[in-house]
Amino acid sequence: MTPEHARTFAGYNRWANERLYAAVAVLPDADYRHDLQAFFGSLHGTLNHILVGDLIWLGRLEVATEDVAPPPPGLDAIPFEDFAGLRAARQEVDGRIAAFCAELAVERLAAPVAYVRRGVAYAEPLWQILAHLFNHQTHHRGQAHALLTRLGHPAPELDLIYHLRATQ
Repeated sequence: MTPEHARTFAGYNRWANERLYAAVAVLPDADYRHDLQAFFGSLHGTLNHILVGDLIWLGRLEVATEDVAPPPPGLDAIPFEDFAGLRAARQEVDGRIAAFCAELAVERLAAPVAYVRRGVAYAEPLWQILAHLFNHQTHHRGQAHALLTRLGHPAPELDLIYHLRATQ
C-alpha cells in the first residue's frame, strides 16, 4: 500500500458511505430497524457496527486528545439509536479517516502499530491495519446493500470503479 492508495480508499469509503446513507435515509424507520437475521440484525445494527469498527481502529491510530471520545466497548455496540446522529457521526469519522490518510508518508505505512485487544498485545504494520479498515467497511457495506434489496428498496451502486471515474 502507498500513501496514494490509502488516500484513494479514504475518498472511496466517504463516497460509498454517502451513497449508502442517502439510500437508507428514505426508508421507513420500521424497515431501517427490521431484524433480518443478518450478523448485526438490521441496517441499524450493521451501520452502527461499521462505525464502531472505525472508531476502535481510529482510537488505536490517532494521538489521544480531549476531543477524541473513547471507542465503544464492543463490536456490537449501538452508539447511535437515531439515524440522524449515526449519519452525522459517520460523516465526522470519514473526515477523520481522510485527514489521517492525507498526512501519511511511505515510511509510516511500514511502521508497526502496537495495541492491546482483550488483554493480548499486537503490533502490525500500519498498511495492514488500513487495508483491514477499508476492507471491513466494504464487507459490511455489502451486507447493508443486500439488506436494502431484501427489504425491497433500491440499493446504490457502490463499486470502486464508479468512484474512480467520478473523481478523475
